[in-house]
Amino acid sequence: MQRRRLLRSLLALWPLSGFARGRLAAAAQAPVWTEAQPFRTLQQRLGSRLLAIRSPLDACAGAGGADAPALFAKLKNPYYLGDEPGLTQTLGWAGAWVSRASRYAVRAESADDVAAAVTFARTQRVRLVVKGGGHSYFGNSNAADSLLVWTRALDRVEMHDAFVPSAAPPGTPARAAVSVGAGAMWGRVYDIVSVTHGRYVQGGGCLTVGVSGFVQGGGFGSFSKAFGTGAASLLEAEVVTADGRTRVVNRWRDPDLFFALRGGGGGTFGVVTRLTLATHRLPDTVGAVLFTVTANTDAAWTALVARVIAFYAEALFNPTWGEQLRFDRGRKLSVSMVCHGLDRDAIEAAWKPFLSWISAHGSDYQLNGEPLILAIPGRRFWDPAALRQVPGVVMGDDRPGAPSGNVFWATNLGEAGQLLRAYESMWLPARLLDAGQQARLVEALVVAATNWGVTLHVNKGMAGGAPEAIAACRETATNPQVLDAFALVICAADAPPAWPGIPGHEPNLAEAKTEASHVQQAMAPLRRLVPGAGTYMSEANYHDTDWQAAYWGEHHARLAPIKRKYDPDHVFRGHHVVGGT
Repeated sequence: MQRRRLLRSLLALWPLSGFARGRLAAAAQAPVWTEAQPFRTLQQRLGSRLLAIRSPLDACAGAGGADAPALFAKLKNPYYLGDEPGLTQTLGWAGAWVSRASRYAVRAESADDVAAAVTFARTQRVRLVVKGGGHSYFGNSNAADSLLVWTRALDRVEMHDAFVPSAAPPGTPARAAVSVGAGAMWGRVYDIVSVTHGRYVQGGGCLTVGVSGFVQGGGFGSFSKAFGTGAASLLEAEVVTADGRTRVVNRWRDPDLFFALRGGGGGTFGVVTRLTLATHRLPDTVGAVLFTVTANTDAAWTALVARVIAFYAEALFNPTWGEQLRFDRGRKLSVSMVCHGLDRDAIEAAWKPFLSWISAHGSDYQLNGEPLILAIPGRRFWDPAALRQVPGVVMGDDRPGAPSGNVFWATNLGEAGQLLRAYESMWLPARLLDAGQQARLVEALVVAATNWGVTLHVNKGMAGGAPEAIAACRETATNPQVLDAFALVICAADAPPAWPGIPGHEPNLAEAKTEASHVQQAMAPLRRLVPGAGTYMSEANYHDTDWQAAYWGEHHARLAPIKRKYDPDHVFRGHHVVGGT
């Protein structure tokens, strides 16, 4: 106790910044839990909404791996992961972090509940973490011996025909919008906004991603080239700041904080409890083109990569098309593209030149079955009942009594409970699509794919997008390089759920190291092609060194003083967040 008092005195006297003082205080003082009056006061205030947490993984390890097969089967259900406050959607990053349960969680049902948690954490110098969907690749939604603000219960969705932000000047145009609780997941939001009300909101491609973290991280969806990012769609937010105050912010009220919430990083500037997002006219149709083609020789592979890049530049580099072109080892190209506003005939016509080229060179290529080309009414694309009728498209929450609307894309199954081994990404500027530049991009992709698969996410770059979408994104905190990028290239390695201490399910760190080396080698030719490329902060490398410039570019200099203003004691901290390490 004497040492603790001495450290408190020194902290009070040293002329340190708020950030340094906050970090030292956190290190100097152990968390105060059940024996302290402040914690008992918190218990009285929150009642059953304050939960003692133990991770099912901890329990399994403590029992020597008993019932491990049943538990690890559950870990492939993203709804189970989301409903367990002691778990996260990603279980860790090999050699970097492991998912650890908080000591207690506040199951927040209001902004007042969040304010009580934040005030306790600040005054008692307890580590605070925030979990909505729990998808943080950096592990920022979990920490051992912490207090968790769990926003899952904040899932109200309210439609607005004519929304005007508070304190907006007279004459401000009203906009169609939707207000969404911070704990809602995109699948449910789409079901209400698009299926029930016939509108479109720019959300995430993954149906089980949480709304709040997605928006604060910048957030891309399949149609971001047409409708912008999640951050660009934000009209107003309710947020609890480090002082325990609940604020409603927009471009007229606390505009600096509003800017920071639009791409500055989730759980960095406060705990968002509600977001109001612009909605748009729902596209009449949503379509998809899915197929895989393999080249028989190296020469044919180079020609195929060149042809698909040229075809994209000629026919698909526009607001209509989004999603992925993947280049894999074994000379394999996988096409997973989606579009809006086109019927099946128009989609077939758009892709006919490319598919005819493959057919004309039949001895060089092998299609893995007939290409799947489809178009469905926009109102049905996110309809769980309709999606369940299409074989292999979605999977359902397999827990007894689970709501029938709990579905997720089958292609996202691998991400449920994943253990990341490596993850690298970077934006590719649109100039690489110029006729005189394409050969350089093709060469880099061919070399990259000899080491590991690389994927062009063409919806995660705004170049080629609608002018109004680009203009809206320009006002966010996201690295301005996104405005000139035609795609985000991602190269990653992951493994099925694994956790230390559970026999038969422990991480293979040697294999992880080998795969991470392959990923690094695959990205090397692309990094040489675009030195200093920025990236999307929510899908980036845990080990990035120049991360401030990569995630925010010139905006970091604007975000840093906002962080100091609203969180001087560094209550909200994590890996690679503004004001952190």
